[in-house]
Amino acid sequence: MFGRVGFTAAGIEAIAAEAEVSTRTVYNHFAGKEELFAAVIEDSSTRVADVLADLTQRHLGPVADPHRLEAALLALATAWSRPRAEFADHFAVVRRMRAEAAHLPRGLLQAWDRSGPQRTQRELARQLRRLADLGVLEVEDAAPAADRFLLLTSGAVSERSHHGAAPLSAPARAALITAGVRASLHGYSRTAGC
Repeated sequence: MFGRVGFTAAGIEAIAAEAEVSTRTVYNHFAGKEELFAAVIEDSSTRVADVLADLTQRHLGPVADPHRLEAALLALATAWSRPRAEFADHFAVVRRMRAEAAHLPRGLLQAWDRSGPQRTQRELARQLRRLADLGVLEVEDAAPAADRFLLLTSGAVSERSHHGAAPLSAPARAALITAGVRASLHGYSRTAGC
């Protein structure tokens, strides 16, 4: 319901009808729509963040050689940016949140950011810091480096696909990801310019 009509238009009565429960049942579990929405977005963001953190560890964890870094980052960005049917409802809600951001209670945006985007960014920053400690990257502050990497790769794919609403072709997705990874490497790779 939140993904289809957004937070503002979704009423408790309609949500209860969709869930095939009474409004009283909804209110037995949640103080109101804001608390229900926070629970929904935190739960779905946590599940998405778990998958993205696992992808980050799987692709970057084994890297210790600067010459393997580009391939690992390409694989990570490709896996991270691919459409995920299992999370279609989550991303529909996120698209609605972006559209309604100016009208949403600030706490809802913060709850989403904490449980999803900040968590995945921290895991990526942790891996980039590890690579810097190994001498694979030249990164003074891994958090901004992680932000830039995500903006240049998955952010570019998200923007071009209107946050997943308009699917991109595989070649278009690959071109955006490759350009983003190479731009990141140009700024942080030990072998940049070699």
